[in-house]
Amino acid sequence: MPINIRRATIDDIICMQNANLHNLPENYMMKYYLYHILSWPEASFVATTTSNVFDEEDLKDEEGEQQQEEDDHLVINDPITGREIKLDPTYVNPGEKLVGYVLVKMNDDPEQQDQPPNGHITSLSVMRTYRRMGIAENLMRQALFALRELHDAEYVSLHVRQSNRAALHLYRDTLEFEVLRIEKGYYQDGEDAYAMKKVLDLKELAIANFVHRKKANDIGEKPEDDLKSDLLEELIQGGLDDVVV
Repeated sequence: MPINIRRATIDDIICMQNANLHNLPENYMMKYYLYHILSWPEASFVATTTSNVFDEEDLKDEEGEQQQEEDDHLVINDPITGREIKLDPTYVNPGEKLVGYVLVKMNDDPEQQDQPPNGHITSLSVMRTYRRMGIAENLMRQALFALRELHDAEYVSLHVRQSNRAALHLYRDTLEFEVLRIEKGYYQDGEDAYAMKKVLDLKELAIANFVHRKKANDIGEKPEDDLKSDLLEELIQGGLDDVVV
């Protein structure tokens, strides 16, 4: 199933809020999403899949019972294309389903105007049936790169619940955020939060560093493009007989 990471737009807001309400206890009003996207349109990203197939999770009602796919209140036919369209806030467009998002902003706290430019990760969410696919990491890497490249952010901060082990592993171990302190009672339900920070280095954040990361890990080094060598040199030297297109 193809997953596409792209910049969030105003048209995605309802689907982003839907993903937030499904997965996170920290929820926001619609105008808060709008504020992020209008103020920093290059910083927030969504993950979508170009599939119009019903997931089992989508077809369950509030009691967890399976619903019929042909239920009249769930599906209509597009009058132009004739394709089936789900009447729920999961689909951004016919055939494009939002499965995750990262909501990001630059720090605009008036009390911190003396600080260097820095960003903040407001919210990150991936739908339950699409987890363990690297979507959250890819969303975060795109956002971190955009903050540094387009907004000159020197660092980025975030908060994560102490009990959220998966998120903590992503931020601390994979993305190499530093844990600064524990903020007592940070969340409305009284749970403590880890306050975390990452210094942003554009060269380190380059998306190309992670595209072929598995292969690089296997050989013990990262691929590096010197912008001079012919990327097909090895193929040309070895001959083209064994190349499969």
